Amino acid sequence: PIFQTSTFVFKNAKEGKDFFEVAYGIREKRPDEELGLIYSRLNNPDLEILENRLTLWDKAEDCAVFESGMSAISTTLLEFLKPGDLVIYTRPVYGGTHYFLTKILPKYGIETLGVTPFDTKEDIDKMLAEHPNGDKLAFIYLETPANPTNALVDIAQFRAIANERQTEDKPIYIAVDNTYMGPLWQHPLKHGADLVIYSATKYIGGHSDVIAGACLGSKELIARVKGFRTFLGCMAGPWTGWLLMRSLETLKVRMDKQAENAAAIVEYLNQHPKIEKVYYLGNLKPEDGRQYNIYKNQCDSNGAMIAFDVKGGEKEAFAFLDNMKLVKLAVSLGGTESLAEHPATMTHADVEPEMKDRMSITEKMIRLSVGVENHKDLIWDIEQALEKV
Repeated sequence: PIFQTSTFVFKNAKEGKDFFEVAYGIREKRPDEELGLIYSRLNNPDLEILENRLTLWDKAEDCAVFESGMSAISTTLLEFLKPGDLVIYTRPVYGGTHYFLTKILPKYGIETLGVTPFDTKEDIDKMLAEHPNGDKLAFIYLETPANPTNALVDIAQFRAIANERQTEDKPIYIAVDNTYMGPLWQHPLKHGADLVIYSATKYIGGHSDVIAGACLGSKELIARVKGFRTFLGCMAGPWTGWLLMRSLETLKVRMDKQAENAAAIVEYLNQHPKIEKVYYLGNLKPEDGRQYNIYKNQCDSNGAMIAFDVKGGEKEAFAFLDNMKLVKLAVSLGGTESLAEHPATMTHADVEPEMKDRMSITEKMIRLSVGVENHKDLIWDIEQALEKV
């Protein structure tokens, strides 16, 4: 049922007192004590049941669900960072995350250092040594595979960097945005991450009808995230919780079908004369060295996100996008319907031109989120659109 209520009735005044003491951290919960419901900004049955279910996929101790992926990202970063701190982040990163890191956090005296998936530990050690705030590293934010290039980040490498620099009283936490692989195809907590973050709008929601986010990790860290969430007021409501629980029931069958479709589409694109390059995990080979090794170690699937370069530039890419009939021209990803977009002018429009070039986010790149349609229909649509290029 949907618990569409803002407040909850206490059985008696003593119960109300007990609930508030635990909720406000006045005392610890007793072993035999059951936490009660107070107010839907703090907790709600739909939210709590969803959070419990989400922990199972990543084998996390606890979960905090938010009304958007960006609220999960921003709340987490603000809870663990303070003025003077330095945060490392990998590039390319989701456009909203990039803006928050590079434009919002500096207003609060928090420095950022962008690195690429291809930088080695030695490269990053050198960058930290040369950075004026290099000794104040407090947080590492990774996105892997990278959006939209599918470049892979070695989580274990950053765990080693954090371990070398942290102290008992100043831990360095690692958060991984796992949206691109969803809770099925990659499990960052197994590889050294402290927190895993999702735009639950994407594969978890999967129907393009709900905006949500999630952050998972240990009970201790998620308690901090939930505490800050309470005061920012960005928790998910009961309808969001209910919709996401509906989606979890089909998560695996949807994602399996999407991955299967993506593999068929890539097989077609790899042979097409008008396609210059396909960015897809399944195209990695042993000769790709480090990227291939990360793929074999971290990923349980090739995923269902594809990027590809059409021969030409923006004109040719736009001609392809404008002539699709089945695939929708829209941002977002992970839904049951296939979506295509132009990263350079849409999702990553805010990234500096030099960094776009360095990360291969060029005018000829298309990003395709593969849905659950019949793969032959999708290939037919791609074929007829490419004929117009």
